[in-house]
Parts: sequence; C-alpha cells; structure tokens
Amino acid sequence: MSVGGGGGGAHAAIPQNNLIAFGVIGGLIGIYAAYFLTDIIGPSMSFLGALGALCGIVWGAAAVRRVANYGLGTGVPSIGMLALGIGIIAATFGLAVGGIAGPVIAVIFASLIGLVVGILANKVLNMGIPIMVQSMTEIAAAGAITIIGLSTSMIGTFMFFDEVVNGVVVAQGVATGVMTTGYIAVIFIAGGLAILHPYNANLGPDEKQDRTLACAFEKGAIAMITAGIVATITPFASGSLTILIGVAIWYISFSGFYKRVKRDAYRVTGTGLLPSKEELE
Repeated sequence: MSVGGGGGGAHAAIPQNNLIAFGVIGGLIGIYAAYFLTDIIGPSMSFLGALGALCGIVWGAAAVRRVANYGLGTGVPSIGMLALGIGIIAATFGLAVGGIAGPVIAVIFASLIGLVVGILANKVLNMGIPIMVQSMTEIAAAGAITIIGLSTSMIGTFMFFDEVVNGVVVAQGVATGVMTTGYIAVIFIAGGLAILHPYNANLGPDEKQDRTLACAFEKGAIAMITAGIVATITPFASGSLTILIGVAIWYISFSGFYKRVKRDAYRVTGTGLLPSKEELE
C-alpha cells in the first residue's frame, strides 16, 4: 500500500510537453524503424521496437507522476494497470484495422479512450484533479506505445495477422505471435510495472523528477531485456542485441538512479533503543 503524493502539482525540471514529444515521436520512430529495418537488414534490428517502448514508458511514468502527486495513494498502481489495459484494447483495434498505419491509429484510439476515462473520473466520480483528463489521455497513449513497441521487439513486426505466402507463414503477426502465445501477459506485467512503479518507489515529500525518471529508464530497460529473452525463442526476431542494449541501459540508468538516491537521502544516524518507562520517569 502506498501513500499519496504532495496533494498538488508536481515540480518538474523537464517540461511535460518535452516528455510528450519524447514519448510520441521517439516511440513511433522506434516502432516503425524496427518494422522496416527488420525487413531490410534482418531480425537483429527488432531491438528498435523496445527502444520505442522505452520512450513510451518514460513518458507514461512522467504522466503518472504528475497526476498521482495529487494524492491518488493506492491509485498509483491502479492507474498503471489501467494504462496497459487501455493500451491492449487500442493496440488490438489499431493494428487489426490499420495495417501499416496501425501504430498511429492505436495511439489515437488510446488517447480517445483515455480522454473519456479522464472526463468520467472528474465529472462522474468527482475526483476533481485539474490535470486528470490530460494525464489519462497521455497515460493511455503511452500504454499503447509500450504494448506495440515490446510486441514488435518480440516478433519483429507490428502487423496483426500472419503473412502467408503459398500456404507458408513467412511472418508471424501480433495475434498469433504475442497474444495467443501468452506473451501479452509478460508485456502487461513488465510494461505496467515500468510505468507505475517509478513514482511509487520515489513518492514522498522529497520526490524529484530526475530521480523518478531515472527509475523509469531502469524499469523500462528491464522490460526491454524481458522482450529480448522472449525474442530469442521466436522465429522472426533476434533477442541478443535487445538483451545486450537493455543491460547497458539498465546499468547506466540504475547508476544514475543510485547517485540521485544518495544525493536526496537524509543522514542516517543510530539513535539507540527506545528509553524504558523507568528512564522516562
């Protein structure tokens, strides 16, 4: 169980608009680069999808930080799971109907669902959080990018259906390669934790944006490594480069997170045992 944040707007050294651009542009570039370069160069380029997911994860963690700072408390984990839930619905719809434009359609559809959820939270549930609508829109879109990015990294494509030539499957789609195999559950847990956990791990009166985002990079790297492990046993993607780059990002981001933890930690001193009743008299 967690406690709430400061009950007001979160101080941010990096403007949220910059993080939105990082998540949307970086996420889509990573996903499309993985799709095209895997086809042109080879399965090893599927790692770019995980880098796109990492952009979405950091953006989503920043959006969770902003809205959760209004005192959501145990709603912090819930909002992370909600993001991935909306992301799965939007990704399924967008990829199934969109073809090559599937990721863009999924992000737009997720944003619309997040917008409606945000309006209902404020107007029906009377949560009264000023940035609820914008934050839910951002979190839902970040969830969709995370789902599609990790899926692309696992199987080398974001196409929903298998590509079949002369009765032979030449490229596995997300439907059979990620969903029916159950890997979507791995994405749900790894991606959801990466989005919700950073603020949950750092909340309190001394929470800092750079420390929380360093934690988001570190958790996103773990999701990337997880996708790479899955990719090693799928036929149309390669996991070695994904794992290698994921480990490098994890080491750098964890070192940065640990450095900031030491920077922000208060002095720890031994206070001894509590005085006895007789000593207090």
